[in-house]
Amino acid sequence: MITPFPKFPSFFFFFFAISSLIAFNTASYDDPVRDLLALQSKSKSGVIHLNDQSVSKFLTSVQTPRPYSILLFFDALHLHHKPDLHLREILREFSILASSYIANNQNPSSPHHAKLFFCRIEFKESSSTFSLFGVDALPHLRLIAPNQQIRASHQMNQGDLTNLAESIAQFIESKSDLVVGPIRRPPRLSRNRVALFSIVLTIWFAYFVKRIIAGDTIFHDQRVWLAGAVFVYFFSVSGTMHNIIRKVPMYLVDPNNPRSFIVYYQGSGTQLGLEGFFVGFLFTIVVKRVVQLKNWKTGYSVHGYWPSRWR
Repeated sequence: MITPFPKFPSFFFFFFAISSLIAFNTASYDDPVRDLLALQSKSKSGVIHLNDQSVSKFLTSVQTPRPYSILLFFDALHLHHKPDLHLREILREFSILASSYIANNQNPSSPHHAKLFFCRIEFKESSSTFSLFGVDALPHLRLIAPNQQIRASHQMNQGDLTNLAESIAQFIESKSDLVVGPIRRPPRLSRNRVALFSIVLTIWFAYFVKRIIAGDTIFHDQRVWLAGAVFVYFFSVSGTMHNIIRKVPMYLVDPNNPRSFIVYYQGSGTQLGLEGFFVGFLFTIVVKRVVQLKNWKTGYSVHGYWPSRWR
């Protein structure tokens, strides 16, 4: 006699199916955050590259309120060559902002950890998303808050996008409760370059000290000192410092003949830039020509008296 299966296994199977379904729904709710963190960790700057499918996965298909906000930068690679759009500069500042936010909120206990993700989307790859957001001009940046739909998201003014990462951070903090923190810009020189520069500088300094001790440098050449003295003299008598401070023009356009220029301005108290250079050259090379120019400019005659033994 075969004993039939008791009803307990059926009930147990039903209970297991319900539990699995609940667990699956909970897991699917948490999956977007884990997926975004995984994509963020794969990016050097922390900026996540999205497309039409991933926008649907992380934005349109996730029930509001979402457990995160997304700052979306709309990009177009074929327009990077246009300097008036500043897309490359804005993307660079966007990346600096993303890495700064991640570094400032990398502690899981931070209230802003994994609450904002920086994303970038490209036009040729995801034209549908551009239409979905109604983007018809670049640059364009949107902040999608947890409880916002696509069309209701915050758009940053295009005039502010030409500024640095600090302006984007102000936009985020003004439209949400998030705190970006200090902007961490990378150093201009990497550690490897600083180390290489230090080694080269040390070697050059040792070589230079050796040349100084041997008396074989340009500073031991009398011709260099002579040239330097002549240059200082020319710089002094040509009025170059006066021209720099007063912003004196090099020449003027002749009002009677627009095709010609005025280099020498007749009248005391006025001197043009090229006139100062010419006078400085004459002072340095030929003193007599300077006296003649002085006579012409001021109307006074200056006669030179030479000692009889010089004649």
